[in-house]
Amino acid sequence: MSDLNDAFEAAAVRAKQLPSKPDNDTLLKLYAFYKQGSSGDVSGDKPGFFDFVGVAKYDAWEQLKGSNQDEARQNYIDLIDSLEG
Repeated sequence: MSDLNDAFEAAAVRAKQLPSKPDNDTLLKLYAFYKQGSSGDVSGDKPGFFDFVGVAKYDAWEQLKGSNQDEARQNYIDLIDSLEG
């Protein structure tokens, strides 16, 4: 399990060094996989209606509610790998 955690943390570092910025849908997937993998199910209050970015992030994370943290970590790693080419 520590290998998965190490790979997850390494992917988080690599995410900041991608050759180009991913589109918004991909960024939301990255955010949701990272949050689910690191924190588990969504928590806290949903942002207000006029916080469009906050609502989008919350909704993306909420869609993963109940999913396995290890699976979310692996999905995050796989998505970063695919974005690196």
